[in-house]
Amino acid sequence: MHAITIPQPGGPEALVWADVPDPVAADGEVLVEVVAGAVNRADVLQRQGFYDPPPGSSHYPGLECSGRIVALGVGVSGWSVGDEVCALLAGGGYAERVAVPAGQLLPVPAGVDLVTAAALPEVACTVWSNVFMGPGAHLRAGETLLVHGGSSGIGTMAIQIAKAIGARVAVTAGGPEKLARCAELGADILIDYREQDFVAEVREATGGAGADVILDIIGAKYLARNVDALALNGRLAVIGLQGGAKAELNLGALLSKRGSITATSLRARPLAEKAAIVAAVREHVWPLISASRVRPVVHHAFPMREAAEAHRVLESSAHVGKLLLTV
Repeated sequence: MHAITIPQPGGPEALVWADVPDPVAADGEVLVEVVAGAVNRADVLQRQGFYDPPPGSSHYPGLECSGRIVALGVGVSGWSVGDEVCALLAGGGYAERVAVPAGQLLPVPAGVDLVTAAALPEVACTVWSNVFMGPGAHLRAGETLLVHGGSSGIGTMAIQIAKAIGARVAVTAGGPEKLARCAELGADILIDYREQDFVAEVREATGGAGADVILDIIGAKYLARNVDALALNGRLAVIGLQGGAKAELNLGALLSKRGSITATSLRARPLAEKAAIVAAVREHVWPLISASRVRPVVHHAFPMREAAEAHRVLESSAHVGKLLLTV
């Protein structure tokens, strides 16, 4: 088969479409013939040499895919050869075939085509596990969620699910065009981070209360300001480090808010935890998608052999939603 390999860390040109050995479905796994994969920030970090795959997982990039089951490993039940699926991966999505733990498979939601389904697993699992389930933020109806990077794949999913459960949503994004897209998805409070102070804007929009939950992809650069923007009993969920990994924190400010901070990644979680998240997404998010209350947002689909160009677009932040790679 063919897959995108990374012979040496570097820029987008480090991604090489090459002949590689076929994967084999181990016990408890299925073999999926990939129709499409999706591009995530973690793939860029892996390409640069900063984010190695977890031990035992595929060395090829790609944290989600869609396709058809072509083989079942020992002990797999509930799935059949030929089923159309999408899947959460620890790696290997940039390939023609990938072995997937059965607990990380999802059926393609009603109303979504097989290629577009590749845009769903990583963002849906990330948003649901961090914003709605433990040890995440447990966002509830009537509360205010602040999403940094509202026009990203994560952001576009978070806006829609939060609105579907009855929350109010504030977003930060760069420029009026991206903010307009966020508004189309249901965002209530639109903040251009290039020109506006999100702390002041959130406070004004909430009558001084602040955000009950903040979903943050920036990290260190926003830490202190995120705490300032929290409401009493507010919860900050950090899922990215685009603005750095180290910062000072005024614990007094956090104490005064009775606030909490969680920081999680999805890729290296144990299989049982991933399976529990996938099951929760299937139970709670998939019905929203099938009912057209939540939809995948896809900016563009590239042929997989053109993954380097997809990475360039991702790094330019010129996109809204997800970038796909098709086989």
